[in-house]
Amino acid sequence: MNIGRTVFSQVMDHLPEHIFRQAVARYKGDRRVRRFTCWQQFLCMAFAQLTYRESLRDIEACLRSLGRALYHNGITSDISHSTLADANKQRPWQIYRDVALHLIEQARILYRDDKLALAEFDGVIYAFDSTIIQLCLSLFPWAQGNVYQRTSAGIKLHTLFDVQAQLPVVVRVTAANVHDTRMLAQLQIESGAYYLLDRGFADFRQLKRIDQQAAFFVTRARENLRYHRVYSHPSNKLVGIRADQTILLDVPRSREHYPDQLRRIRFFDNVEHRTLIFLTNNFVLDALTIANLYKSRWQIELFFRWIKQHLRIKSFYGTSRNAVRTQVWIATTVYVLIAIIKKRLHLHNLSLYTILQILSVTLFQKEQLYQVLTATCYRFQDPCPANQLKLFDF
Repeated sequence: MNIGRTVFSQVMDHLPEHIFRQAVARYKGDRRVRRFTCWQQFLCMAFAQLTYRESLRDIEACLRSLGRALYHNGITSDISHSTLADANKQRPWQIYRDVALHLIEQARILYRDDKLALAEFDGVIYAFDSTIIQLCLSLFPWAQGNVYQRTSAGIKLHTLFDVQAQLPVVVRVTAANVHDTRMLAQLQIESGAYYLLDRGFADFRQLKRIDQQAAFFVTRARENLRYHRVYSHPSNKLVGIRADQTILLDVPRSREHYPDQLRRIRFFDNVEHRTLIFLTNNFVLDALTIANLYKSRWQIELFFRWIKQHLRIKSFYGTSRNAVRTQVWIATTVYVLIAIIKKRLHLHNLSLYTILQILSVTLFQKEQLYQVLTATCYRFQDPCPANQLKLFDF
């Protein structure tokens, strides 16, 4: 790699530019654009993500301070906050969604041999959940929560998360009032995979769809679930399994949607001192394995916390619907891009948090990317603070 190139330009080398150009052409993103292209917009927004810029004027001031060095980072236009604001408002956000999804597929190939959560499982383990990003209603009137909450606003990130690879597979941005089961109905179910769902997803019509696709689900049962027991399996109370039953649903509408038998497991968590009740269509795995399988769903909660803590998706550079979605998808792209770099450069001793911190202060140094990142690795045994969430730490 040319040592005369900046760290920022070397990071961008890991993003396939031909895929980006295809996405721009697909949505005509550069139509009637003279200078500030979609690629220029992406570079500016990626810079903002990597250096934790607070506003468009902050981005403008920092980039202009570089002067002629902008050219060596691929940014050839004179940057102004108004130009960037117009681009975020008008350029199709689908461009950055398609680029992010392509990178996710690349990352899944790189991480397919990693077994972080449950190494004994050969199949893919997915966790599906959503998180809400609160917004100011006066600035984001299009994001009103629902008719019962007229004073709040927000957007919702619906995410299908690969637990083994620690990567988001599907990310969809909707208004905060879109119910999770609507997004679950749009998922392509993968045969043989395990889907871990919170009890908010207990829609028996969708659970039956998963079952019909020869996939498995594990979800928590609602407290008011009406059923009758068909058979009781032996249960090991020493490990917390209080009951392991085969059941049928009693409510006519629920039974219409799911007429087959379900497995109900009542598990006592000795750590949290609470009882959890699981529903699954898997009758082969032992009950404790089912409970441990559902426990791994916590990885998606860590993912949501991590991106809110380290990426710029809680405060936005624009207030329009298009600007918010553009920023969310570019943040996702940056997240996956750094994960790809970590794997390609074999940075096993560095957490994703540490890589982002190093890049935030070295983006415009003219040094090899690997040397910049590994210098910290050799100097410190555990460069990631203990109170920081760790992803990709293996």
